Amino acid sequence: MRTNIDLTPFRRSTVGFDRLFDMLERGPALGPDAYPPFDLTSDGEDRYQITLAVAGFRPEEVDVTAQQNLLIVSGRKGEQDDKGYIHRGIATRSFERRFVLGDYVQVTAARMNDGLLTIELAREIPENMKPKKIEIGGSPVQARLSDQQDAAANVNKSEQFAA
Repeated sequence: MRTNIDLTPFRRSTVGFDRLFDMLERGPALGPDAYPPFDLTSDGEDRYQITLAVAGFRPEEVDVTAQQNLLIVSGRKGEQDDKGYIHRGIATRSFERRFVLGDYVQVTAARMNDGLLTIELAREIPENMKPKKIEIGGSPVQARLSDQQDAAANVNKSEQFAA
């Protein structure tokens, strides 16, 4: 699915966002199935929580895998005996859900309780990637004067050691 939005002006004025613009131009990659249903919530500016409804699955039947910028949640049921079921309304089919994560978003915890799988995420920007103030040096004339003063001081020190 292509969008009708022209992102060219944004591409010209940004650096390093090519992957984001490509994703926006392609549109959402929705699979044919929306199972299992999930909620996505924000617990502050840099904290998120994904809650998936995985009724009928035990913790050992669900895998949560975090890769670079991708979270994969999958569930696989073992062989089951279908005897005795008149109606089976609780889905027990295998599933795989993929979530694209932003830069520096990490999975901090995962827990299962009452048929809900809760995955906690946090954006943790490394210290060297945080904004920092850059000092602006003086004019070139001042820099040359400073260099000349440093050279004169070094000459004076040399003369003192020689004496």
